[in-house]
Amino acid sequence: MKLSVIIPAYNEAATIGELLDLVLKAGRRQAGDGGTGFDLEILVVDDASTDSTARIVTQKADAAIRLIRHPVNRGKGAAIRTALAAATGDAVIIQDADLEYDPADYQAIIGLMVTTGAPVVYGSRILGKNPQSYARFYWGGRFLSVLFNLLYGTRLTDLTTCYKAFRREVLLSLILEEDRFGIEPELTAKVGQARWRVFEVPINYFGRTYEEG
Repeated sequence: MKLSVIIPAYNEAATIGELLDLVLKAGRRQAGDGGTGFDLEILVVDDASTDSTARIVTQKADAAIRLIRHPVNRGKGAAIRTALAAATGDAVIIQDADLEYDPADYQAIIGLMVTTGAPVVYGSRILGKNPQSYARFYWGGRFLSVLFNLLYGTRLTDLTTCYKAFRREVLLSLILEEDRFGIEPELTAKVGQARWRVFEVPINYFGRTYEEG
């Protein structure tokens, strides 16, 4: 399976280099190491960063990595849509540019797609054994998940997770419009409206503090 990893990035010079190393390692993990390797495509969309994010990406000498630059800041949703237009993978996963999410979890997320044919898989921080983040973020996310479940008859535990993975045909069926963080509920709402089934697997989560961004 070819996997496209979409990374929206804005002023993430402190973490983008280490993150790319982790993505490359996780995406190419072989069966002998306890995982499944993928034909990997990494699409980093630099959303008009004012730091050295773009330079660090270009210094990574790996053919799997492609940098796309926005001349002006447009937001996470616009960055995701830009990357989706360029993605060629059989499956697509969204990866934040910080280190809050562990690319090692690709094995569980994409592995479920490979073994079951699941069209959409979310990584759930709630199902994973993670410390609770700031209370208002935690309960806000839980509230949105409950509201969505009532609207669409689903049982999602983590609507606002970054780790959303889709088969290519699912994404091609959606018309996405949000430019900023509204892309998160929009993706799930339109998947729900189209009646694509969403599976969840537990993931690791290392939340940043306010001081860290």
